[in-house]
Amino acid sequence: MLAGKHILLIIGGGIAAYKSLDLIRRLKERGAAVTPVLTTAGAQFVTPLSVSALAGVRVHTDLFDLTAEAEMGHIELSRAADLIVVAPATADLMGKMAGGLAGDLATTLLLATDKRVLIAPAMNVRMWEHAATQRNLAQLQADGILSVGPNKGDMACGEYGSGRMAEPLEIVAAIETALGDGLLTGQHVLVTSGPTHEPIDPVRYIANRSSGAQGTAIARALRALGARVTFVTGPATVPPPMDCAVIKVETAAEMLAAVNDALPADAAIFAAAVADWRVEGVSDHKIKKVGTALPQLNFAENPDILATVAQMRKGRPRLVIGFAAETNDVLAHATAKRLRKGCDWIVANDVSPVTGIMGGTENAVTLITSEAAETWPRLPKQAVAERLAALIAATLTAGQN
Repeated sequence: MLAGKHILLIIGGGIAAYKSLDLIRRLKERGAAVTPVLTTAGAQFVTPLSVSALAGVRVHTDLFDLTAEAEMGHIELSRAADLIVVAPATADLMGKMAGGLAGDLATTLLLATDKRVLIAPAMNVRMWEHAATQRNLAQLQADGILSVGPNKGDMACGEYGSGRMAEPLEIVAAIETALGDGLLTGQHVLVTSGPTHEPIDPVRYIANRSSGAQGTAIARALRALGARVTFVTGPATVPPPMDCAVIKVETAAEMLAAVNDALPADAAIFAAAVADWRVEGVSDHKIKKVGTALPQLNFAENPDILATVAQMRKGRPRLVIGFAAETNDVLAHATAKRLRKGCDWIVANDVSPVTGIMGGTENAVTLITSEAAETWPRLPKQAVAERLAALIAATLTAGQN
């Protein structure tokens, strides 16, 4: 998706700068050219030599490089790229961008460019939550600056919260979205993701171990191809994708209602791990222990969202894709599920605990269609998503000039 694209990467000063090295590698793997700009503070965390070695080109650091400036080098740099990426974007850099300052090479490039800019914020949680940072972020977004992250997690300083820079593959996906080749432009795709939580009482619920990572990756890959994506998600631990219409739900019934409201769509991908059952007669207060007696819970079957959409008589999406998370006889169970539900494709995977797939960063899937079952190698979930999105695009655009 990024072959032949030129990325100007500005590396700010922060511990997350080490991730920029992997980001360069990921971009180069996808055929992109990367021109790196290292701020003075950024050079305290990664060396110009390491950045240059990975990018395969000279690292730019100084605004007052007379040889380059004789030809207005900073103007050329700012406009030769297809996209400018700032990763990490520190609170200081964001403040300077919002204020239109241009005191060094990085900020001068950002002010002089006529290309889109994507930032990946990274800072301490208190700095991220500070009113000044949020005010700067709002201004940057109003100016048309794109952003990805930050994520929530442990900080290098020992604190916990939002402020971790997005992972390199998340940034790559955001770059692909910004520079998407538009194969799915004009197409509406519905994606469900995450688990559902079925309440027992106000403090307990039935759920599963789904993180929502694969569904989020699929939505990002589809956006990268220009699709308009409606993303219906249960309470996932992975942040929802950027530039999608995000609808958050809790239960299977709420998810079905949101799906119905989102239709019609050209394609629907049901990656959510929907609970098969719910508790009847949910208690409106916390259920207490009463001696040694166990509480009596009566279960009812949840609506089958995949089958409901796949078997629609009117308004059915042209392509309906389900997921089959199995722990044994994966191929047999998934093949039977495709026929039973009436969907076009099933993406089957083995989620046995030993695989580490449920809630992990990788997936190993078999794509089952009416013609064949194709087993893919174990890949990062973003790579699985990109491969699936490419097949979706080929199917939806087949026969178009």
